Formats: sequence, C-alpha cells, structure tokens
Amino acid sequence: MDLKHIRNFSIIAHIDHGKSTLADRMLEITHTIEARKMRDQVLDSMELERERGITIKMQPVRMIYHSDGPEQNEGQEYILNLIDTPGHIDFSYEVSRALKAVEGSILLIDSTQGVQAQTLTTLAMAREGGLKIIPVLSKIDSPLSRVEEVKDEVVKLLNCAPEEILLVSGRTGEGVENLLEEVIKRVPEPKETNHGENVLRALVFDFKYSNHRGVIVFVRILDGRVKKGDTLLFAVSGEKFSALEVGTFSPEETPTETLSSGPASRSRG
Repeated sequence: MDLKHIRNFSIIAHIDHGKSTLADRMLEITHTIEARKMRDQVLDSMELERERGITIKMQPVRMIYHSDGPEQNEGQEYILNLIDTPGHIDFSYEVSRALKAVEGSILLIDSTQGVQAQTLTTLAMAREGGLKIIPVLSKIDSPLSRVEEVKDEVVKLLNCAPEEILLVSGRTGEGVENLLEEVIKRVPEPKETNHGENVLRALVFDFKYSNHRGVIVFVRILDGRVKKGDTLLFAVSGEKFSALEVGTFSPEETPTETLSSGPASRSRG
C-alpha cells in the first residue's frame, strides 16, 4: 500500500484513563475483530493484565479502516497501526520503545480526573520524539465528567486551541470514529527514506520468547522487504538469524508472505 495511506500511532495516558477501552472500540469500528470474539481489554493478552485491569506490555495491532465510508468496504482504505501502551509509571520503558515506532500519539486524558503525573511523563516522551500529539478527553459519558474544566487544563498544557481537543467515550463509542478520521488527518504518513527495496532496515521495538516458536521480534520496517526464509542481521550485535515466519498483528499474529515499510510487524527466528 502507498505510504500516504498508512498511519502509525500510539495511545498514551496516565493509568486507568481508558486506553484499552478506547482501543477496544477502535477494533470494533474497524471490524478488526468479529463481534462474537470481542471482549473487554482485548489487547491485554497477559493473564496478569486481565486480572489487574491494567496494561503491562505494549501491544501493536494493524487495523484496516475505510475513511468517510458509511459501510465497511466504502471510502478510501487506510492501514492504521496502533500501539497500545502501559499507563503505570513502572512500565515507562515500554512506552518509550513504542513511541520510537510511530509518527503520532493520542494523548488520552480522563475527563473526570484531568491531567495527572503520568500524563506529563508520557507527553514529555512523545514531544522528545517529535511526535504529533492529538489531545483527547475520555469518559465523557460519566456523570462526574468535567469536560470544560479539563479542556482548560489541556489548553494550558499543550498551548493548543480548545477545538483541537477531541471528546470520546470508550464505553459507548461516542466520538471514536471521528477520532480515527482525525488520526488520518493529523498524524503524518511514514517517510520514504529511499534506500531501495534491496536494503532492509528495520527498527526492533520489542520481542518475546516462546518455548515452542523461538524468539519473536516486533519490528517496524523502514526500508526494503523481508520474507520467510531470509537471513537477517542485528546491526548492533552483528548476530545473524533466519526468519522462520513473518506476519502482522490483527491483533492475533497473522502470517504473511512478505513485510514491507510502514506497518508494525513481527518476525520469528
């Protein structure tokens, strides 16, 4: 797909400000997950995450969205690569790695609580990375919501206009489709670096180990292509490995023939 139809973004926020619930609604609206398979905190795959109701590990997911189309298959098709990040300060390193793989971030702020400590921490990381910030107030359906008051806090924090701040409810879905449209409008497309398709460059932003499948590397392809069976090289360590499988997150690991620049992807070696 043309890079102008790809958007890479993350959701950053203080703990319990509604990141995972918002991600759930995005997955529903984009039909990434069938309605019968949908459950709360669908991107929180670890048992401890679901038990405690918090995100511990970052989780990437690829969504196909048809902009300005009332039906699933109408409108311009976009690939939206989302990385849901932890909100607890103990997992800030997870956030910092995720932000290196995207061009923009949704700064989610609970409209019942306002700006909190980790709001400032994650915002500082995103700014340091030069990311486009989209301010969003969550939980607007709550009777305790203080939309106008919290809007004023955000205006002062970001030095932005009040109309730049979006309003959503992850619980009801209000405002979420408009947010996806704004992601397309505001987040820059991935940049072409023109090193050629024969030169593979990829950013490793996470990995995990499986006893049955080996090391699974989470990458963003910057240049070139990679396919199953290719021999790859870690630039820093100089170690070589073979790609036993390549694929994307939808949000389950989905094998593909090849990977190319733009999407957040995975390689198993």
